[in-house]
Amino acid sequence: MLKRSKGLAILIALSLFICITAAQTLDFNPGRLFAQEQSDTPAASAAAESTEEKYVPAPVVYGIPTDSLEIVEGTVERGEVLSQLLAQYNIDPTTVHNLAQKAKDVFNVRRIASGRNYMILHQRDSAQTANYFIYEPNQVEYVIFDLRDSLAVTLEKRKVEVLERTLAGEIRSSLFESIVDAGGSPQLVNKFADIYAWRLDLNRIQPGDNFKLIYDEKVVNGQTIGYGELKSAVFEHEGEEIYAIGFDEGNGLSYYDEKGQSLKRAFLKEPLEYSRISSRFSKRRFHPVQKRYKAHLGTDFAAPRGTPIRTVGDGVVVDARYTRGNGYFVKVRHNKTYTTQYLHMSKFAKGIRKGARVRMGQTIGYVGSTGLATGPHLCYRFWKNGRQVDALRVKLPAANPVSRKNLDRFATVKEETVRRMQAIDIKSVKQELLATGKSKQATDA
Repeated sequence: MLKRSKGLAILIALSLFICITAAQTLDFNPGRLFAQEQSDTPAASAAAESTEEKYVPAPVVYGIPTDSLEIVEGTVERGEVLSQLLAQYNIDPTTVHNLAQKAKDVFNVRRIASGRNYMILHQRDSAQTANYFIYEPNQVEYVIFDLRDSLAVTLEKRKVEVLERTLAGEIRSSLFESIVDAGGSPQLVNKFADIYAWRLDLNRIQPGDNFKLIYDEKVVNGQTIGYGELKSAVFEHEGEEIYAIGFDEGNGLSYYDEKGQSLKRAFLKEPLEYSRISSRFSKRRFHPVQKRYKAHLGTDFAAPRGTPIRTVGDGVVVDARYTRGNGYFVKVRHNKTYTTQYLHMSKFAKGIRKGARVRMGQTIGYVGSTGLATGPHLCYRFWKNGRQVDALRVKLPAANPVSRKNLDRFATVKEETVRRMQAIDIKSVKQELLATGKSKQATDA
């Protein structure tokens, strides 16, 4: 009996062991083990990472983090004002008025002009309430209007890099086209023409003449926004090199030849930059409006309406008003000997009135056709010792040469300028001209 009981117990234990082993065997999944092994491989890890969304930080614009803000960029349309721009972004007129009051000492919101860029940063919700309005009045400045509870306005400026450049080319047609084709700008042409106007007849330069320039270029975020000083130049005319060496004696840059003599006169030669003479000084000219012959004691310069008119020398405005014949005009007394007058303006420049002091090259008005005029032009008149003379023929005093005390310093600048100009290889420009049909060599100095 005891033996039968022991045998039964052993049988029961053996049955339990087989059941547990079978259950464990059924729970085992070879596929799962294979998948686990596969997930540990580099390829599987990369695939897992690719399914995860990569984090890209929100951009920082104008120094403002935009993690919780939406960015809207636009251009001011004609006639748009600040209240219109902000109305669709939940900013009420009262807030705009308060903002304009805060902005008075920073930026006048009435100066927001069409064609300029702006940005709005608004909340990411259904109301889309604007937190910031940023306006760019020019390529250097930007105004940040903080529209949150405190309301604030700040004017910021981008960093302007000034890079020194060199440019060289050969005259093929006009001076204007040749400098632009070489990689220059109309602004550089005007500066170059002003420097050489008294030494060369720029309307009679010849194909084959050469020019080299050293100048400053203003750059913001890699984009050219304008030009600074034309530091030095050399113009080869009929085999003769005429240097214009920029030298500052304490009153700004002036230009001298290799002997230290000024290239300029005490006056600019013309009151408009690189314009066309449409009628010369004459004792008997047929008047296009009055339809009769009469003296024309001035020189007419044809130019588009709105072209800036500059005074040819330092002086004092002795008259600035409107008359039926002259239209809007300005008269400037330069000294006891010389007086000039500028007729048919569309309007005066800001601050130009009787008694105002002006500097050579300062804008005093803009080309128009007021008074007895058939089209936009400037009539330029010139007095010497109280008598009207031909401005293009009068002999004007030269500007002062380099002063004796600065001759040694000028000699150093001259030597460096000549060395650098000679290092600019005009022959390579000519070879490029033959190869491409275009003269171009504008490089970093």
